Amino acid sequence: MKDRPPGIFVAFAGRSLGEGPIMKALRYTSAISLLVCSLASKAQLMPDADVLDQMKYDVQYLASDLLEGRETGTKGERMAADYIIQKMSSIGLMPYGDSARYAQAFTFAGEPVLGATQALQVGRQRPKLHDEWYPLAFSGNGSVLSTIVRCGYGIQAPELGRSDYDGVDPKGKCVALMVSSPDGIHPHSKFLAYHDLRTRAAKAVELGAVAVLFYNDDKDVEEPSRELRARITSVGVPVIFLKGDYYKDGLRDGDPFAVNVNIERPTMTGHNLIGLLDNGRENVVVIGAHYDHLGFGDEGSLHRGEPAIHNGADDNASGVATMLQLARDLAEMDEARANDYLFIAFSGEEKGLFGSNYWTKHPTLPIATLNYMINLDMVGRLDTTNHLAISGTGTSPIWDSVLTDLRTPVRKQGKADADTLSIKTSAGGVGPSDHTSFYLQGVPAIHFFTGAHGDYHKPSDDEPLINYPGMLRVTRFIESLIVKLNDDGKLAFTKTADADSASTPRFKVTLGVVPDYMFDGKGMRIDGVTDGKPAAAAGLKTGDVVVKLGTLDVTDMMSYMKALGQFAHGDHAKVIVLREGKEVEADVTF
Repeated sequence: MKDRPPGIFVAFAGRSLGEGPIMKALRYTSAISLLVCSLASKAQLMPDADVLDQMKYDVQYLASDLLEGRETGTKGERMAADYIIQKMSSIGLMPYGDSARYAQAFTFAGEPVLGATQALQVGRQRPKLHDEWYPLAFSGNGSVLSTIVRCGYGIQAPELGRSDYDGVDPKGKCVALMVSSPDGIHPHSKFLAYHDLRTRAAKAVELGAVAVLFYNDDKDVEEPSRELRARITSVGVPVIFLKGDYYKDGLRDGDPFAVNVNIERPTMTGHNLIGLLDNGRENVVVIGAHYDHLGFGDEGSLHRGEPAIHNGADDNASGVATMLQLARDLAEMDEARANDYLFIAFSGEEKGLFGSNYWTKHPTLPIATLNYMINLDMVGRLDTTNHLAISGTGTSPIWDSVLTDLRTPVRKQGKADADTLSIKTSAGGVGPSDHTSFYLQGVPAIHFFTGAHGDYHKPSDDEPLINYPGMLRVTRFIESLIVKLNDDGKLAFTKTADADSASTPRFKVTLGVVPDYMFDGKGMRIDGVTDGKPAAAAGLKTGDVVVKLGTLDVTDMMSYMKALGQFAHGDHAKVIVLREGKEVEADVTF
């Protein structure tokens, strides 16, 4: 962490690139608009038409095929970083990354792949890789020559009257385990806490096993996934799954066992991009947006088919373009100079908030100086309903009151102005974007979002679908918010109801839907259904409202997530949805 230099205001140095047609300026008729007009009269802000051109230029480049989806650690991410750095420099932001540069590097585990040398011999048989056996995601590397010992399911649960290792010494052996459980794999199994295969493998290793072999003798249980994932850690010894009927004749106690597993786990590097607008003030407002996306698909893709470039125009070229415009405007606005402003373009968000988590653990200025954080993620698809979601409003007592003032609409002939933004707030500080990292460090943090859509995490999230006038409206709203807070000093921080991460479930399955985060009725409204996933197979539709999943009632997003957390792959469940006001029951298989 470096000390901050003396206060120096860096003047605005950038102008619109002026590329593309001049777009029609928006008509503002709300109370927010009047405030923006007042701001524009005091500061020499760019004309709206130029702002629209600039935003379009930024999104067109960041969401172009040239950048191949901007996946963290790739050439496309580095090209996007070069572009954003150039913009930060032209605006006049001070470099505030590593060693007086804009970039802050962080490392992470890349996607693992099988190496060139894999081999297996069980008894006298040599099964073929992929067709008859494969390493599991939590396997370690190494060569092992040993003998087989069968240990049932590998469940040691004396409280349930089960201990598969009684009378067995697994030390120095390859432990062979069945993937099922004594009463099957389903949500009502009394052995539910012991279903996880990695947990069972780790227990075998703890007891001295030098390798673990899983096999499946239960026709009602699916084979474990062969997908290798960076987020799954190794148990330290080779762990494999033996397919088919080999277990019937080839897994006798004492039979010879030999295996060689080689999984390559590369270390990758991503980059946060950081620039400071220095007004010489004590407190700092962070304005952030992630610039990475899914490359040719990554594990977060909802696309089914051949790999294709995911350009991520809304997710999140729109947020970056808005962040850069806020930097241009705030450099000119006398009404907003009570704080310094730190602009951060995060990478690694799609992989699990890697970049923002790293910055808050390795801040380039003291966390104690942060006033509040504004996160921009998917702000490019404002629709005709003018819905703008703002989450995290429970992280400071002031958010609700100031947002209420700003969203009070001008009324015409007794009716609310149709051009007024329709704000939906949610209190929770924990959410699937970078504001979470700041909330967890005690910083008031809010997230702006214009809503989910059917192109989310698909190759179809392309630039022509962006609503640039809508992005400008979001930009002006945020500027009004910042000005409103200008004289309020440092905001007080409050914890929100979802602060207890221990109650957040770890999901083993997905329903395959896009939730409507703006829905404020009872249940979880489906905003999109992914082809080939459980919801689609069960006949669920966009617009359905899930009110019961399994045995648990669904009243909101949190209860939906808790209900989903009870299931594993292969489980069956009843789902009740409201469709056009009527209850419809469906059977889902995960």
